[in-house]
Amino acid sequence: MDLPVYYELETNNGNRDYRIQIGGHYMNYNTVYVGMDVHKESFTLCSCKYEDEKASHYQRTPASYKNVLRYLAFLRTIYGEYTRFVCGYEAGCLGYSLYHQLENFNVECVILAPTTMLEQRSKRRIKTDKRDAEIIARSLAQHNYSPVHIPTETDNQTKEFIRMRDDHKAELKKIKQQILSFCLRQGYQYDGSGNWTAKHVKWLRSLKPAGLYKEILDEYLLTYTILTDKLNRLDQRIEELASKEEYKESVSKLTCFLGIKTHTALSVIVEVGDFQRFVSARKFAGYLGLVPGQHSSGDDRNGLGITKAGNTHVRRLLVESAQSYTRGKIGYKSRVLRSRQAGNSPQVINYADRANERLRRRYYKMVLKDGKKYNIAKTAILEFDACFPDSVVGFIANEKTNNIFIHYWFSFFQAILESQAPESAQKNINLKILSELKVIVPKKEKQDEFVEFIEQVYKSKVAVQKALDETQMLFDSLMQEYFN
Repeated sequence: MDLPVYYELETNNGNRDYRIQIGGHYMNYNTVYVGMDVHKESFTLCSCKYEDEKASHYQRTPASYKNVLRYLAFLRTIYGEYTRFVCGYEAGCLGYSLYHQLENFNVECVILAPTTMLEQRSKRRIKTDKRDAEIIARSLAQHNYSPVHIPTETDNQTKEFIRMRDDHKAELKKIKQQILSFCLRQGYQYDGSGNWTAKHVKWLRSLKPAGLYKEILDEYLLTYTILTDKLNRLDQRIEELASKEEYKESVSKLTCFLGIKTHTALSVIVEVGDFQRFVSARKFAGYLGLVPGQHSSGDDRNGLGITKAGNTHVRRLLVESAQSYTRGKIGYKSRVLRSRQAGNSPQVINYADRANERLRRRYYKMVLKDGKKYNIAKTAILEFDACFPDSVVGFIANEKTNNIFIHYWFSFFQAILESQAPESAQKNINLKILSELKVIVPKKEKQDEFVEFIEQVYKSKVAVQKALDETQMLFDSLMQEYFN
């Protein structure tokens, strides 16, 4: 039996028609799009064509690719034996398993990025599995979505391994916090220079709390030891994976940049896959959710924080790596960085050096624009989960406070805090000073009024700056016209 061959045709009415060839005979047909709202226990399916106003043939089945195949067989009795079907589901709990299962049976399947679909769930007042399936089908039919990149099997296995390692890393961080909290409750305080050094761990093991407390501490430290040893073993395995032929060259190039070691480089490679699918750096930033959001209405344009609508894992790794650019002089290369760059071509090293200098220069330019030294404390509102170094103090405001109000309060009193700080080689505002600081907190309504006023002032500043920029552009244009 001759296998059908499909050809996509361009039409004048915007519809997507296709032609099928079977044994030298041609016939036209339309594509049917199948939306699948998938869960661990059940699938909700529906179908529609480009010209349909709404989906039809709704069906709820137990979660299995075999039931999807049965559903497609049912649709063929309605739309015709040679109808082309395109199935799709949102990226979620099933990962790529359903995609590969359907592809093995020559079923076209697409995994949709949720934030790029026709209608986002967060904007809807009514949410049901039936409506979710219809939105997926309509997004497929109207091509209002971005597909999720399907990694190779090797990349996917490596990605899962690295994420497993990072899960254990999170467990280790948690047990460290639990140990420190336990010691604080029992009145033990380490006088050394830093936590979790060899001396600090030795000090922890030397503690002799009374009674059951000793057993509690021993169990905590046992878990800490097990996780530490496991992470060392997993990190060694990641080094082995990075040395494989398919990753070795790319990892070596990425580690030429500041803050990027083997773990980060390999993780970025397997998470992103094909970098060529991004036509510009901004598109890549959008994929990571690092581009600023915007709320606009008429002439009123308000800039928002980063969208965070992207790959959370890679975004976190790169944000942590970017911290390296906040330390060190422009053009300085540490011995560790030089060793990572060794073995790469001079062109690669030169490119990385120029990028490192450019990013570090831009950071210092932003920090020094107000005439302040980069090593003086700053205040900011953190909008994503992150690990704090010892030099950063963070706190979570309660329901009685407005984060923005507190931020501006600390900014205003920065000079006072610096005057109270002890001075040796540089000024340091330590935890003791911050803990004794009394913050004036008016009623929540007054704080909200203040924040609203600040936002209005900021809008006015933006408008004035825009007018100044436009005036400067006009002036420069006139100068060019008259003096050229």
